[in-house]
Amino acid sequence: MSETMIERFLPDADATDTLGRALAATRPEATRHAPAVVYLHGDLGAGKSTLARAWLRALGVEGPIRSPTYTLVERYPVPGGEALHLDLYRIGGAGELEFLGLDEAGAVLWLVEWPERGGGALPAPDLEVDLAVAGEGRGVRLRATGVAGDAWLARLAGHGDLRVFPESNP
Repeated sequence: MSETMIERFLPDADATDTLGRALAATRPEATRHAPAVVYLHGDLGAGKSTLARAWLRALGVEGPIRSPTYTLVERYPVPGGEALHLDLYRIGGAGELEFLGLDEAGAVLWLVEWPERGGGALPAPDLEVDLAVAGEGRGVRLRATGVAGDAWLARLAGHGDLRVFPESNP
């Protein structure tokens, strides 16, 4: 497993939006033929849906971007295919995923909130994003979990927008 990691402090919702846009912009071209899978971890209210919404907007999604809290999965057209935004908080176990039609999805991007509830039924992640409330803002830790994730975080680390955020809560 990879050890590449980035930690930052996001002082407000605008900073979370900036991170979402930066993640959308920095996915390495060499990995665009395979689906990108991102696990979003954090307590309720930590900013997972805010990050996903900004990411999807940066990929060109127009119109409403709904939280999948009650639908469990929302699908969006993005360049190259479809993005899936999943919120698994309300499922009882990995067996319930088979009813969501994810096998035939052919998605180019998976943004998965509460992935631990999906057990081994989800594809392995390229990135894991941990968000936590920290004072008035959010702490974020991004971990690569393979070669594609390593390349992604290397590009993200050099992205100008990300460098303005401190590595810890000031």
